[in-house]
This record gives sequence, structure tokens and C-alpha cells, in this order.
Amino acid sequence: QLQLVESGGGLVQAGGSLRLSCAASGRTFGSVAAGWFRQAPGKEREFVAAIIWSGNSVDYADSVKGRFTISRDNDKNTVYLQMDSLKPEDTAVYYCAARGKAYTALAGTSADLYTYWGQGTQVTVSP
Repeated sequence: QLQLVESGGGLVQAGGSLRLSCAASGRTFGSVAAGWFRQAPGKEREFVAAIIWSGNSVDYADSVKGRFTISRDNDKNTVYLQMDSLKPEDTAVYYCAARGKAYTALAGTSADLYTYWGQGTQVTVSP
């Protein structure tokens, strides 16, 4: 069982940066892939970025490639999302998620693959 708690959201102007953190409780976090998803008002939840258990492979949505960076520190049971060059269309609630299956070769971009979810953190980018 994993519990995930996001932090680091807030209000930022377009072009600015934010760093989201997701702290996990549970000794198995280092063996599972983790991802970030977001949901804007009136829209479905969408994939943002994912990282496999070892941190050696990552995946990004096309809309954030070159601007966002996902990373993890398994010693601290934490996954991060560095968001640079933010745009108003990045405004959303950002959710951290973790797979239930250990040691997968790919992290996965579908929300259906993820078993554990955080409560979300709001990111608002003003024009």
C-alpha cells in the first residue's frame, strides 16, 4: 500500500517555473513506476510524465516535452516534476500516481495502469 502526497503547486506567471514534489509512504515505492497527470476544468485527466522504478527511462506528453522534467529520489521516496516555461494552458490540478506492479520495463502513459493516487495540487499559470 502506498500513500502519495503532492506539494509545490501555486500561482505563477507565464514563462515561470514550479517544482512539484510527490512524497510516498511505503517501502515498495522504489520498485514501482510513478507518473504525473493533470486535469483542467471541464477536461479529462491527461498524462503529463512518467518514470520507471529505476529512473532510467522517462516519458512525456508532447505538450510538455522540452519544458518539464520528471525525476525521482528513491532514498527519499519522492518523485519530482520540474516545470519550466509554463504556459496558461498548463493550468490544472496535478496528480501524482504510482503503479501497483513492481519493476515494469515501461512506466505507462495510461491512467488505468496506475493504482495509487495523490490528492492533487493546483497549478495556475497567469498570462
